[in-house]
Amino acid sequence: MARIAIVGGHGKVAQQLIEQLTAQGDSPVALVRKQEYEAELVALGAETQLVDIESDGEDAFARAFASADAVVFTAGGGADGNKERKWTVDYAGSVKSAAGAVRAGVSRFVQVSAIAVDQPLAEDTTEVWRAYVEAKRDADAALRASDLRWTILRPGGLTDDAGTGTVTLGATVERAQIPRADVAALIVAVLADDRTVGQQWEVVGGDQPIAEAIDAAVT
Repeated sequence: MARIAIVGGHGKVAQQLIEQLTAQGDSPVALVRKQEYEAELVALGAETQLVDIESDGEDAFARAFASADAVVFTAGGGADGNKERKWTVDYAGSVKSAAGAVRAGVSRFVQVSAIAVDQPLAEDTTEVWRAYVEAKRDADAALRASDLRWTILRPGGLTDDAGTGTVTLGATVERAQIPRADVAALIVAVLADDRTVGQQWEVVGGDQPIAEAIDAAVT
């Protein structure tokens, strides 16, 4: 039984992940910034820790990660049009989470990023979207430069469709959508597979079972 700390624990991918981890007997720990989220997540099977991703520092993350076997970063600044929150959540939140993991002695770290964030942006890109892409890009670069045992997953457009258990996975893939349930299932799979350490993949919906997709990507 593994203890998995989830940053952004009230998000839609995180909630899918909590259910899947609980179903297989693991112990998810959801980091949330609002106390009113706790009852909902406890009902899904999670322990909760109150941490404000923007205002709290590395020590708060380290305390929340105590005794964890791995950290999963799924947080995002939301679609509210606030470009500053892309940096305080998507970038700084990831960097603080990674530093907190180091302080807590947790070496395994899985980060949910976004597809194609290394690609050049069009000249007419909005300021908010540019901030989002650059924050995700820079957070990934910081994680790759760390000593953590990282895996970076870069999904395409997220949907609330039922999971299929099948994906298209690779260093780069054509932009498309993917159910959040399948992103969560991929996280569960990479956490259990040491071959995925040091791997960065884009992922969208597809026809290949997740385990087979991982096998193909690591060979």
